[in-house]
Amino acid sequence: MPVVVVATISPLPEHREAVREAVLTAIPQVHEEAGCQRYALHEGQDARLVMIEQWESPEALAAHGKGPALTELSRALEGKLAGRSDLQVLTAVPAGDDAKGAI
Repeated sequence: MPVVVVATISPLPEHREAVREAVLTAIPQVHEEAGCQRYALHEGQDARLVMIEQWESPEALAAHGKGPALTELSRALEGKLAGRSDLQVLTAVPAGDDAKGAI
């Protein structure tokens, strides 16, 4: 079963655009990683950035966590965030229509 991740990034106000651009730069690299099924950036009205991710397996997610794209992104974000990113690894609870009831 795929692994879904929601990662919330809270940039410092003065670094919001730089953080956004760093994430946008990393996205194409992450899309090429083995097991990446979805890696999509969303913006909240409160200036937070939210990544919705879907990985083929826990192993693919683990490899992503050690991969060059995330390593480079982490370096680019140093000193630009209001605290640590919030990372939630989720387990689907399928319900209803198979195509709509789980990601």
